Amino acid sequence: MSKTIMVVDDSGSFRTVVKLALQKAGYGVVEAVDGKDACTKLGAQKVNLIVCDVNMPNMDGLSFLRHVKEQAAHKFTPVIMLTTESQEAKKSEGRAAGARAWITKPFQPSQLVDAVNRLCV
Repeated sequence: MSKTIMVVDDSGSFRTVVKLALQKAGYGVVEAVDGKDACTKLGAQKVNLIVCDVNMPNMDGLSFLRHVKEQAAHKFTPVIMLTTESQEAKKSEGRAAGARAWITKPFQPSQLVDAVNRLCV
């Protein structure tokens, strides 16, 4: 059974790039347009890892990350933040909230797949 990755980003074209890279690596992908949408979809199925943007409408990535880590079912689900944010303060906030990796856009799809492969065990 393949592992399922949730991709949370408000950019449709960006979600498509990530989805294609992950599917090519053999992963199933669930897409969400923001943190609120992701919360709804998380309840409906098991995901093995989450790739999440920081800056999104309705619920930003760090708020979503904190919400995920409060859920018993997802407390140990690895989360990779994939964002244009590169300030150390944001990265620290992400780590404190439970992010396992921080990848800055623009990125190489292979870099993301490597991180997913490492964390998705």
